[in-house]
Amino acid sequence: MRNEKSFEQMKEEFIQANLDAKIDMYKTAEGLSVDQFKQLLKHFPIQHIDKLERALS
Repeated sequence: MRNEKSFEQMKEEFIQANLDAKIDMYKTAEGLSVDQFKQLLKHFPIQHIDKLERALS
């Protein structure tokens, strides 16, 4: 499981990433808690949530 420091680093990278990179990071993240996934979603552009949903299915 990621420790809090590495999650914070990942979250900063996620915030700075383009849409495709955000989708890839979200899909491949391992060991995150539900709360950490929710934190990432707060930084995902809501108008593109359908692309993330397709990528996850």
